[in-house]
Amino acid sequence: MALHHILAINPGSTSTKVAIYINTKVVFLKSIPHDSKELEKFKRVSDQFQYRKDIILDELKNAHIELDKIEAVVGRGGLVQPIKSGVYKINATMKKDLRTGVLGEHASNLGGLIADDIARALPSAKAFIADPVVVDELEDVARISGHPRFQRLSIFHALNQKATARSYARLLNKRYEDMNLIIAHLGGGISVGAHKEGRVIDVNQALDGEGPFSPERSGTLPVGALARLCFDKGTDYEEVRKMITGQGGFVAYFDTNNAYQIELMADEGDEKARLIQDAMSYQVAKEIGGMATVLHGDVDGIILTGGIANNPMVVEYVKKMVSFIAPVIIYPGEDEMHALAMNGLRVLKGELEAKEYNKENMVRIEMPDQED
Repeated sequence: MALHHILAINPGSTSTKVAIYINTKVVFLKSIPHDSKELEKFKRVSDQFQYRKDIILDELKNAHIELDKIEAVVGRGGLVQPIKSGVYKINATMKKDLRTGVLGEHASNLGGLIADDIARALPSAKAFIADPVVVDELEDVARISGHPRFQRLSIFHALNQKATARSYARLLNKRYEDMNLIIAHLGGGISVGAHKEGRVIDVNQALDGEGPFSPERSGTLPVGALARLCFDKGTDYEEVRKMITGQGGFVAYFDTNNAYQIELMADEGDEKARLIQDAMSYQVAKEIGGMATVLHGDVDGIILTGGIANNPMVVEYVKKMVSFIAPVIIYPGEDEMHALAMNGLRVLKGELEAKEYNKENMVRIEMPDQED
């Protein structure tokens, strides 16, 4: 059996994760923390490119990794143009979109840029991204917001949701494309997707838009009150943006995004912690119920994944509310490094063809004329 060496790179807001896989086995895994004071020196996320790349290469050198054996470098997909699900070759158009932040700036934008640069310096490596957060498979009816100036967007934990769905399907000796699933990713952000026969036909915009609140995001807010806040004297856009993403959810209530800390507080009898945690669980369950209607009640399973799926209080609360819909399956934690590497492995083994980042695979939304 051929041995395929894969490097996976996942830049986050405060750390960069790096892993080396030989086929399905991880042989090196490191989460490199970044001092916030160091990151503050950079005006834009893209300016961190050389800083993060050098740290990655230093860690691999110190671990005596033979880089020349690497065949695929797979980076976490960032905020590129909305695209179909899959593995994508990194090309000049993608790198331009990642640098400019065509749909916004996020540390994950660095994944593709660093992967491509490292691969170019190696003798036989190719660079890819896999299932970025902007995978868009929404039905047209799900895009309508209620006002023509606003359109619902697909931004969610596509990599982990897709990988978890395929794992569960394999467990049942079924194809993901033959199943209907509801998957709730419970992490720093929360996304709940309706997976119909291999496509996520509806999902809450989990970055700065809607759905359950989470450790650091406000989720859906009362829009009238939000509009009034925006026009309060002394309130600026940046303050409101941070309130929605980064300083919402647990951060707003407890000044921490540490979900485990809130879990401990609730378990020790802190009534406020228990109420807020229950409220988050309640909103997750409501979102799952909504996605069940999207699938017309034909649901093969409900999967809870992400770090907060380790919290038994949250899991039990959600299960009590939604278990009448379908069996509830728990995949605690998230193994995005494994998901990145396995997508790369599928390409190397010829089981999956890497797509081109071009107009053919970008999702162009052609909605009816909405303005008179």
